[in-house]
Amino acid sequence: METTTLTIDADTATVSEHNNGAPIGYARVSTGKQDLALQLDALNQVGCARVFADTASGSLRTRPELEKCLDYLRAGDTLVVWKLDRLGRSHRHLLDTVAALGERGIAFRSLHDPIDTSTPAGKLVFNLFAALAEFDRDLIRERTVAGMQAAIARGRHPGRKPALTGEQLRQARAMIAAGEPKAAVARTLRIGRTTLYRHLAAAAENLDQAA
Repeated sequence: METTTLTIDADTATVSEHNNGAPIGYARVSTGKQDLALQLDALNQVGCARVFADTASGSLRTRPELEKCLDYLRAGDTLVVWKLDRLGRSHRHLLDTVAALGERGIAFRSLHDPIDTSTPAGKLVFNLFAALAEFDRDLIRERTVAGMQAAIARGRHPGRKPALTGEQLRQARAMIAAGEPKAAVARTLRIGRTTLYRHLAAAAENLDQAA
């Protein structure tokens, strides 16, 4: 027999029913000019009992509706998204989020990707995805270290200069996009975190001006 759990919405202080095992949807667009309708229609078509939606950049650490969604989910539920990039800020964030859901007994499904952790095949695909992401991070780290060692062998000491070269900045951004903590990136490049943050901020500002 299906059970029903009562949950309290902290914002409205109302009581709503939570149907255990029902798929729960999450949608996101980056700006108010983009339309959520396509994602919402797809999530409703697969029977999502409730859908949480954010209008926020995927890179933002805080997304209010996502936090509400994760708090709302219960063991036996399935979190459904339209595409993987709607959920994760990065490979690392996506993997950590889905792994945390699994520990809580919550499955994950992406409608446009062959991932449904409620099935053996879906779990296999997700595990391969996680392994490839880890492999990609290791390659970036190894290439960065190898490049630094080669520079030192040629008599250069890139760690002594406060400024990053264009290549180092590209390496830093690739490592961060792959989920590497900024503090670890700074250590790999032998620079201070402040120097790294300054160059990343300057690069982001240049991109905004060029847009």
